[in-house]
Order: sequence, then structure tokens, then C-alpha cells
Amino acid sequence: MLLTCCMFSPGGVAVEGKLVTVVHGNDLVNVSFLNFQAMQEDTAKVWTEELFKLATNILSQNASRNTFLLKCLEQSCLHLSLRLSLSILKMFSDKKRVETALEHCGLVTNKAEGIKPDDFTCDMFQSFLHSLCLRPEIERIFVELGSKGKPFLSLDQLTDFINRRQRDSRLNEVLYPPLKREQIRQLMEKYQSNASQLERDQISLMGFSRYLGGEENTIVPPERLDIIDDMNQPLSHYFINSSHNTYLTVGQLTGLSSVEMYRQVLLTGCRCIELDCWKGRPQDEEPYITHGFTMTTEIPFKEVIEAIAESAFKTSPYPLILSFENHVDSAKQQAKMAEYCRSIFGDALLIDPLEKYPLIPAQPLPSPQELLGKILIKNKKKHHHRASTRGSLRRRTGETDSLEQASPLNGIHCLHTHTGACWGMERERRMDGWTDIGNMFTCVLVGGEGESDEEEEEEPVAELKKPNSDEGTASSEVNATEEMSTLVNYIEPVKFKSFEVANKRNKYFEMSSFVETKGMDTLKSAPIEFVEYNKKQLSRIYPKGTRVDSSNYMPQLFWNVGCQMVALNFQTLDLPMQLNMGVFEYNGHSGYLLKPEFMRRTDKHFDPFTENIVDGIVANTVKIRVISGQFLTDKKVGVYVEVDMFGLPADTKRKYRTRTSNGNSLDPVWDDETFVFNKVVLPTLASLRIAVFEENGKFLGHRICPVSTIRPGYHYISLKNEMNQPLMLPSLLVYTEAQDYVPNEHQEYAEALTNPMKHYSLLVQRDRQLASLMEDNSEVRTRAQTEKKDLQKILDRKRQNSIIEAKSRDRDKAESEQNEINRKHISDSVTLIRRLDEAQLRRQEKLVVGQREVLRHIEEEKPLVRHTHTHTHTHTHTHTHTHTHIHR
Repeated sequence: MLLTCCMFSPGGVAVEGKLVTVVHGNDLVNVSFLNFQAMQEDTAKVWTEELFKLATNILSQNASRNTFLLKCLEQSCLHLSLRLSLSILKMFSDKKRVETALEHCGLVTNKAEGIKPDDFTCDMFQSFLHSLCLRPEIERIFVELGSKGKPFLSLDQLTDFINRRQRDSRLNEVLYPPLKREQIRQLMEKYQSNASQLERDQISLMGFSRYLGGEENTIVPPERLDIIDDMNQPLSHYFINSSHNTYLTVGQLTGLSSVEMYRQVLLTGCRCIELDCWKGRPQDEEPYITHGFTMTTEIPFKEVIEAIAESAFKTSPYPLILSFENHVDSAKQQAKMAEYCRSIFGDALLIDPLEKYPLIPAQPLPSPQELLGKILIKNKKKHHHRASTRGSLRRRTGETDSLEQASPLNGIHCLHTHTGACWGMERERRMDGWTDIGNMFTCVLVGGEGESDEEEEEEPVAELKKPNSDEGTASSEVNATEEMSTLVNYIEPVKFKSFEVANKRNKYFEMSSFVETKGMDTLKSAPIEFVEYNKKQLSRIYPKGTRVDSSNYMPQLFWNVGCQMVALNFQTLDLPMQLNMGVFEYNGHSGYLLKPEFMRRTDKHFDPFTENIVDGIVANTVKIRVISGQFLTDKKVGVYVEVDMFGLPADTKRKYRTRTSNGNSLDPVWDDETFVFNKVVLPTLASLRIAVFEENGKFLGHRICPVSTIRPGYHYISLKNEMNQPLMLPSLLVYTEAQDYVPNEHQEYAEALTNPMKHYSLLVQRDRQLASLMEDNSEVRTRAQTEKKDLQKILDRKRQNSIIEAKSRDRDKAESEQNEINRKHISDSVTLIRRLDEAQLRRQEKLVVGQREVLRHIEEEKPLVRHTHTHTHTHTHTHTHTHTHIHR
């Protein structure tokens, strides 16, 4: 959504600053415009600013289920009429159930009369939804937590539930302590409407249901949506939200180019956009932007620069990178481009390097924070450190001033002059169709005066070469003039030769672009070197030229090796683009995400193909059970849920899937299978996608959550569309577990630490087993109990001392210190528990030996016992009563 103030009304009357334009839509291409005129400029400005804040509020876009239900209520109230029941009926798939629920709540006694507006309160709306969906699955959870037929949970039971089932065990207990009884009591006061139960510290099933959908129980903590990353690291330490061929609205060969796309893409938080610049016609000599040698339309370069200046920092204040693919083979027009950038961007354009960060070898790049509000230009740069005789242009049959251009369609290179007649011929060929496009003439560049060392490997003009179809026109850029070169500083593109050459040059301000196929080959052949390169320098990945339908590759592949600018076609909302939208929603929609630590530290090396635990990184185990869905579509169809994990190759797993519901999309219940991701090696780079589909495979909605942000326990997941916009009503109720990964061989000891009461019960059971071997085991039991108490005291004392020491240190180090304490605590506990078990095992073996000795003596005494028994039997045989008594 975009709001801008226009200059003139349609009638030509000056209304400068008084018009407000609202742009809205469900994707970036198919947008609609609403225009409003205010009486005063101040009024238009206030409305513009406030509406934009509401439209882009990240907390509003990720609100709780309760909030979305209230929004639906407000939406319904906006359509209040005598026939409100008709609008309510349209919201849900099962019309008969809706009518029954309305009648049950007393909202509709006569269908002809409809619903009275005053009756449709918030509480009545909640009651209506409860009648519409009875939610037996929540009742089962309620009983499981301890209600046991009672209509309430006690304060202690709710406290235990929140601190044990809903709390993230991965969190530092010092920085994120469990909730206290007073805090739980405040939650009860918020969600429990029955005053008498509240007085008795009880919460009802309805209050419990409200808590599950409340803002305190969202699947992702709200604070994780804010800017939480350290924004003072070098630029190369961040993933940067990036766009490819930003101006296109459809495919790569035909369709409209649009200035509006730049505004919309920037409003999503994108921080790297692309401008394919071409030489303007002789009439006005205004450079334009288009996809070269295709049937896509052209848009003026100046209008694009104005749109960028208008929207550059509306969503994110952090630096914006303009990736120029420059085919303008005119010094005059390149000078005009540079002047537009200077005059329109003004002080926002970074021309001179920062004093602290000179353009010298081994100098790290400045941080996003230090480049706040700045625009950086990526364009080929002209160097003056040497002259070259190869810079002259070869001439043929009077042709002059030609530069290199290449067609991605056939790769034919010829020489021609850009005269007015030739431009007319080219325009005719653009309109004639695909056959003439295939025969277009192009120009060839052989170096330029003062070209950089990185361009020396280009071939002479005489050697006509066929460009790589994957690279498209990117391989045919022209050299920059002095005016454009002065605008380039920290983002200087160079041709990538090898990682060895890059290390030797050691210039962090030099970056290279890789077409996805070349990037994939590099990723496969040298993944560790690729990660190391991206620690210091920037790399940009872009789609191959054969993706004429503007489809996208999976960005996760290149995030795994630390590539910063993984450029995608924003006009295509396919799965890769959905993943990109979902991931870059975090860190305040800033367009910058801090890479994992080992992808930044030069003293650590990382292989993205590893399946083993990474040193210093705690792997996670993630489990998710899809319990039920609510209001998934307004059609009466079967639906199913897919759960995918995206991350390192070892972490990526697709696809878990529920069964398809039996024609029920209103409130389907699954709750039959837990999907387990046993070992997520790198949780800080992994994302979980939960998506809902109709039985025919049609996409209904999804949610993408970084693994490191997922809260364990029972939560609602409010679904979003392909554009990552909230759908309000559709949601899923899930149960999740997210905890530190523990190998199977250590599972028992980890369980003893996380659930000491259960482990204590196990030890008691072992004591009883030992007691069954011998009647007198008081000494053994006493020793075992003493050892347990001593062990517990030692562990508690060591842990408490360590935590006290950690508290006194700097807050930024507290979490890492606490993790180290916990790891040491686990290791010590495992060792001591193992020793205790071994000691008890030895005592048990001794007892078994003793028992065997007793049994042996018993066996030896058996003949004597038999002889005595026989003698007694014979002696008493004549006395019937006594004989009977003995045999009893």
C-alpha cells in the first residue's frame, strides 16, 4: 500500500500537496488506485502519514488470532444493514451451521428482520463463533491439563502449563525467567470474564480458549519482529533483500515495464533493486529502462529515479543499493544519468567514501547503521591507473562510437551505427515479432581506455563470441564514463575469476555477480571457499536468462553459503518468493538480516553440506502436530496441511502432510500425527513453512517462521497469502516442541536434568528392586539416598555460583556464558549420574551374589528338610485331625 501527495487535479487546477493516492492490491503487479483531495495540505500530510503507518505496521500484520477476529467483527459492522445476516453467511463455508449458530445465540429470530446492530457486540460475536465451532480439541487439552471434569483450571495448574508446556526451554533463564504467580494472575484477569471464578483463582474453558488466541501466546514472540540484529557489522555480514529486473510486471520477453514496480518493491523492504539502462533516441536522448532485445516496454530513466527517491526509505531506513546494468553507450547520456542521480537523490546519494572506511585493501565495509539513509550505486567503474591501446574501437564500413551489446535470444554480434534510421529499424523490429528480434544487430565493445584489470580477459572484437544464454544481457554492459564512475564507491562490480584472485586483491569493496547456474557450480565445487569469500565481500546472485516466465530459484541454496544479494523476480509470487517474503519480514522489515556468527567470523570455517553438529552451534529438535483448522476457506471442500523445513541440505525436509479433511474447511480436526525434525543442524538459518491447500491442490494460505523464533506449546497460526499479507480469519491450532538437540545415547541423562522428579522416581524404583533381593537393605538405601542428596547439593551449588558469576558480567555476554554453564552442568551431571549408577550397579551385583549364596545354602539343606518332613508325616498318620492340620 502506497500513499503519496500529487501536484495537480485532473482538471489541471493546482492542488499541490492536497491529493492523497492510496495504492492497494494482493500482489505487486495488480494494484488499484484511490485518489482523495483534502482541503488543506496539512490535512493531506497527516492522513498520508497515519494511513501509511497503519498499513505497514508489522505488529498489526502479525497480530494475535483474537485481534484478527475483532477486525472481522469491525469489518462486518461496516456493512451493517437490516440484512447483516447475509454478509455473515458469506464469510463461512457451511451456511446451515451459520444459521443454526446465529439462532442459538439469539441473533436471528426472524430471517426477514436480520440482525439488530446493537445486538452484535464483541461478546456476542465470540459466543456466535463458539456456537459455530464447538472446538472439542480444546476441551481435550483442558481436561489433559488437570480439569478432570471440573469447569475450570486453578491458578497453580495454569502457571504450571504456561511455564512448563508453553515456555521455550532454549531461552536463558536469567534473561527470560519463568512467569511468576502474579503475572499469571494478571493473565487470568484479562481473559476470565466470570468474576466469581476469578475470585477463586480459576479460569474457565472459555477464558482458557481466549488465552490461547491472545497476544501473549502468538507462535512468534512480538519482539522478534522488531529490529533485534546488531546493525553495526560490515555490510558483507548481512543477507540483503534483493530484486532482479525490478521494472518488469510479467515475463522476461513480453509485457509492461512499470515505474510503479519500483515503489511497490521498495515498500516490501527490498534494499537492492536493478535498473537496466539503455541509450535514448536521438530526438530527446533520454536514457530509458527496459529488458534489452525483448518486446517489453520502455520507461524513462528519470521517472524511475524520481520514484526511487520518493519511496527509498519509507519502509526501511537502511542503505539502498541501486544495481545498474548499464548499456548506455553515450557519454552524454551517461552524464545525464549521473546528473539525475545527484540532483534527485541529493544528500541521500553517497558519492565520497566515509572517512573511517577508505577504499583500500583489507578495509572492511561500513555497517548499515553507518550508511543509514544512504543510496549506493553499483556500476562499472573507470580507472585511471594505466592506459591501454586496446581501448580503441574497431571500425567497419564507416561505423563509429559503438559499444558492446548482446542478445540473449540468439547471441549474434554485428557492428552498426546508432543513426536515426537504425533506431527506426530497431523499433520496427520490436513491433514485427519474434523472427525479426532474432536478427537484431548488436554492438561489440573491445575494452575501454583505462579499463580495470578485471576486464582484461575480454576477447577482441574480431572474435565474434556467443554470450551465455543464462547470463542474458548482464554480460554486455558498457564501460562507465567519468561522471558515472564518481558515483561508485563501496559496491564496485568486477568480473569474478577465482577465490584465490579475490583473496590476493583483498579489496572488500569489490563485488561480483553470479548467474544462478554459475553460482550453483561454484557452490558445489568450493562451498567452504564461497562462505569465506562472502565474509568479506559482497556477492549477487540473479536468475538465469532462460527463466523467461520470471520464475525463481530457491534463495535458501545461496543463503547457505552466505551470499548477501540473492536477487529474485518480485512480480512472481512462487514458493521461492514466498520464502523470501517470509524470511525478510523479520528484523523490523529492514531488508537486512544478520548472518549466523560462524558465517562472519574469519577464525571459523563452515561447510554448508555438513550433517554433523557445528562447533559452537546448538542444534535443535523441532516437532509439530497440526491439531485443527478454523475458517480455512468459504467453500465446502476438503483441505490438508503441508509442513516443510528449509535450511541447510541436511536440515531441508519436504513434505510432511496431513490427511485430507472430509469436505470440512470450517473447523477440520486432525490431531493424529506429530511431524518430527529430529536434528536441525543450523536453526538460525532454517525456516518452517506450514501451508494449507484445498483437496485439488489449490493454495489457501501459509505461514513461514524461522526455527529460532518458534515458541513451543499450543498456539494459533494465523495464515497469510502469497504476498505475506494476513488473511485474518483462516488459522491453524498446532502443538509445537522446540528444544536443544540431544543425541540418543545421552537422552536419558538429558531427561534426568530436564525432568528431575521423573528421574528421581526411577531411582526410587531401582531401590525397591534392590530391596526385593534381600530383606535387610536399610544400609544400602541410606547410602543411596545420602549420595543422591550430596550429588544434588553439589550440582545446585555449582550451578548457582556459575549463574551468579554470569549475572555480574556484561549483559551481551550473559547468554553465551549461560549456555556454557548449562553445557558444563549437563556434562558434569551426566558424569556424576553415570558414576552413581555404576556404584549402585556394583552394589546390586554384590546383593545378587549374596542372594545366590543364600539360595545355594538353601539347596544344600533341602535333603535334611525332606527327611524331617517324611518322619513327621509317618508319626502323625494315625491322627487324622493333626495330619490335616499339618498339610494345610
